[in-house]
Amino acid sequence: MSKAKAKKKSEFEPEILAFCCNWCSYAGADLAGVSRFQYPASIRILRVMCSGRVQPSFILDAFKNGIDGVLITGCHIGDCHYITGNEYTRERMKHIKTLLPKIGINPDRFRLEWISASEGKQFAELIREFTENIQNIGPSKITKKLGKIELDLK
Repeated sequence: MSKAKAKKKSEFEPEILAFCCNWCSYAGADLAGVSRFQYPASIRILRVMCSGRVQPSFILDAFKNGIDGVLITGCHIGDCHYITGNEYTRERMKHIKTLLPKIGINPDRFRLEWISASEGKQFAELIREFTENIQNIGPSKITKKLGKIELDLK
């Protein structure tokens, strides 16, 4: 890879949207912050009560609006505050992973992970790793709409 191309890739600051469940992964993100674990600031976190609340259409809307990567984080399987919300999410998101390539989106732009409230360091590591992966893939080919995301949460 040429130096110019390598520099261009390193300058790319991906826009990543993370859906974090209120009870575990959002608390893990908070712990990462108060513990001063460093991770890229380009991530935008949306707190949801449960990962089970994240509709597949939210992910598609984010990509449609030019987001470079989407991450869903929730409680570990068996520890969901709402009993089986994360299991429901796991099953629904399998379908998203198979749908994305069919509509021209690299499935590596989407990820589902389990983070507990005590895993602040793991949260920061996940964000760093996911951001690096998205940087390697490159920017989304979909034009960003006014620099903001408008999700219809009906």
